[in-house]
Amino acid sequence: MTTAQSFLLFLILLGAAAIALRLVSRRAPIVPYPVLLAVGGILIGLIPGLALPPVSPDLILLAFVPGLVFEASISLNLGELWRRVVPVTLLATVGVFVTVIVIGALAHYGLGLDWASGFLLGSIVAATDPIAVVTLLRQLGAPRGLEAILDGESLFNDGTGVAVFAAVLGTILTGHPSLFDAGLRFLFVSGAGILIGIAAGAAAVFFLRLVREAELEILITLVLARLQGTQLHGFWSLYAFVLNAVLFLMVGVALPTQRLVAVGGLVLGAYVIMFAARVIPVYGLLAVADPRATSIPWRWRHLTLWGGLRGALSVALALSVAGQPAVNPNVSLLAYGMVVLSLVVQGGLLVPVAGLLRLRGKPLD
Repeated sequence: MTTAQSFLLFLILLGAAAIALRLVSRRAPIVPYPVLLAVGGILIGLIPGLALPPVSPDLILLAFVPGLVFEASISLNLGELWRRVVPVTLLATVGVFVTVIVIGALAHYGLGLDWASGFLLGSIVAATDPIAVVTLLRQLGAPRGLEAILDGESLFNDGTGVAVFAAVLGTILTGHPSLFDAGLRFLFVSGAGILIGIAAGAAAVFFLRLVREAELEILITLVLARLQGTQLHGFWSLYAFVLNAVLFLMVGVALPTQRLVAVGGLVLGAYVIMFAARVIPVYGLLAVADPRATSIPWRWRHLTLWGGLRGALSVALALSVAGQPAVNPNVSLLAYGMVVLSLVVQGGLLVPVAGLLRLRGKPLD
């Protein structure tokens, strides 16, 4: 079988699995669809004798993440997001730095990683994943204010998280990691990213105002999504559904199961560290944004803690350092395990937890 045929068989297998799991999720709505997809992907990867093409970080970052993040962003309630701009900004900026520092320190003292590896692990899993969070919130029917906080945080902190990751990895690859060097790299990556984003967005808005055809509008947004109307939203909704289904299956398929089992204790400890590290930014920063808990009730804060899922973005970052000789190989492995546990444990129990907190509403299709 040629490489092209193997890849086509892979896509057909993923498509069939996505359809079957969608039917299962409709009959068992308590288990979110992305969780079923990830578990289904893991089971596919365990089939003996099944040769599957490798999942590369570039495939995830360039083919899937831009389109899914763009679709989530055009579906945002901008009015509600603006009303929640303070907590969203705090969580998406300060929250990321706090998470990286706490995970780095706890990984160093608790798991025995060196400081550089600990901070790299923290930067890989610091950002909540917009794809996982938005998909689950739509199924949950959460209050609009809570949805705006979790949506906004997950959409904006992925940029902060990737910039921190690039800075930490860059200084590690120099062979002489330092906080000063990482800081300079972060400022450069952040500044360049903001300028490119503004330029690409302005150009897309200019061209969208020139055209009045749905096909051209869709084409422009497709181009924009990789740089970053009713028919437009309908296309992106369908496109995101297909990408989301295939992506979460691929996350499960690429799971290095045998290697993870060998370090299962470390992975579990790393996941507990990641979950504990989220407590500080969620309760601390939301207390700064709303000290009296009037606009952000305690129930919202509890679900914000539980809903801090990691997903495909962290998987892509973990895969990107897997072959780096200067990077501790356990970092990639631990990060992958933390993501899968986050999806299965937090994602799998998100609906019951929301029910206990009386935050479930009418699911949004």
